[in-house]
Amino acid sequence: MTLALFFSLLGSVGAMAGAALLLAFPDAMRQRLLPCLLSYATGTLLGAAFLGMIPKGLEMASPLAISGTVLAGLVGFFILEKLVIWRHCHDQDCAAHSQQGGTLILVGDAFHNFVDGVVIAAAFLTSPALGIATALAVIAHEIPQELGDFAILLHSGLSKTRAFIYNLISSLTTLPGVILGWYWLADLRQAIPYVLAISAASFIYIAISDLVPSLHRHTTLKSSVTQVVLLLAGIATIALFRFGH
Repeated sequence: MTLALFFSLLGSVGAMAGAALLLAFPDAMRQRLLPCLLSYATGTLLGAAFLGMIPKGLEMASPLAISGTVLAGLVGFFILEKLVIWRHCHDQDCAAHSQQGGTLILVGDAFHNFVDGVVIAAAFLTSPALGIATALAVIAHEIPQELGDFAILLHSGLSKTRAFIYNLISSLTTLPGVILGWYWLADLRQAIPYVLAISAASFIYIAISDLVPSLHRHTTLKSSVTQVVLLLAGIATIALFRFGH
């Protein structure tokens, strides 16, 4: 469990540090960097789902059970997003963020980070390589998410110090998620392939429903080529950790 806790803590602190650093950049530079981060994050999410979680789940349960769980997860996340319980938005002017306000942003982010902790625990219980690859995918998409949430908190009237502290507390809910997931799944090993399948569904849903539409807003040839290269780099990073051990 030590390794799982280390990577979850690294993800929480690293995402916050990355978001804070990006916010310190001039607006023009930040707007150029954010699509690059989103492209890389999209690749890591898809790579972790299709190269790691789903194959491991198929080794532990029947193909129909795993594919059915992934499908159910996708439908479930669609419903949750419709109910505005779980929302990933990387645009500070998006309708969901403007309607929820700072407090709900913190609550939703804390819930999401807690679930990320359970996901990381399930992956590490399966294999260290899958755990590291999954943690990297979480870290990659947390940085742009925390950047968006941090900007919204500032826009809602919080000082930079209070916004950073509140967002850091919210991001640290990954740790109890790891602890609870580790001990619960250790006792219920038969649940691990289904947790992996649901986790894969969440990664696919975030990548396809949220990140990809954001990337399609940039239509120049240069930006499109950059996006493809960084997306493939994200997939390659997961493949390296997944199959390089």
